Amino acid sequence: MVAEIISVGTELLLGNIVNTNAQYIAKEMARLGIDLYYQSVVGDNEERLSNVLKTALERSDLIITTGGLGPTKDDLTKEVAASYFGKQLIFDEKTYQHVKKRLESYGISQMTESQKKQAMVPEGALVITNPEGLAPGIIMAQGNKAVIMLPGPPKEMKALFAECSRLYIKRLSDHVFVSINIKIKGPDELPLGVIGEAPIADQLGDILDNENPTVATYAKEDGVLIRVTASGKTREEALVLMKPVVTKIAEILADKIAWVKEDA
Repeated sequence: MVAEIISVGTELLLGNIVNTNAQYIAKEMARLGIDLYYQSVVGDNEERLSNVLKTALERSDLIITTGGLGPTKDDLTKEVAASYFGKQLIFDEKTYQHVKKRLESYGISQMTESQKKQAMVPEGALVITNPEGLAPGIIMAQGNKAVIMLPGPPKEMKALFAECSRLYIKRLSDHVFVSINIKIKGPDELPLGVIGEAPIADQLGDILDNENPTVATYAKEDGVLIRVTASGKTREEALVLMKPVVTKIAEILADKIAWVKEDA
């Protein structure tokens, strides 16, 4: 199972907002044991979004999109996904009633045509009511390919991702990822020539070639971070796989280590 994130929104390309959604989803996918290989950002343009989605579905099995589900003309995600799968947008009464009730709670009694658009969903899709807003989450699956569409506002995205995970994503993986972080002391404690990323990598040697668990180094302002990540059917199995590697790293780096802890 290979997954990919497509973040939709011209505001992301312009740097007007930070893409915290992709970071959140990436961490959650790792926790769920889903291999995430690609991330893309595309503006609110039908042709470019269509091309990005087509490319994603050619190389990945599960696509998670965020954004482009609102009521305006440049919100095009569900239209593009429906077109790819050869489906029409149809009126969903449950979503309509949810949008209507939500708007009434805001003091809006008359729904505009644009707002009614949010009740249009791809034929045959699984539609998930948004507990934090208007646009529903949408899951479309055909063969071994699936697209999960989530709204852009982070609070809404997180709520719907949790529900999509419960209903769909958790069934796609038979393993989990677990990471152990090993923090090397910073430059205020040891000289850079000893604790820089390159010297640390040299000391680790062939350990960095490991496959399960994998071992990677990251340069941080306060010192190098080493992340050991294992895949197993359970957390316990992954920890067993990591133990000898973490122990070996601790032996090699010894007093250069500030702390060791499992990724939250």
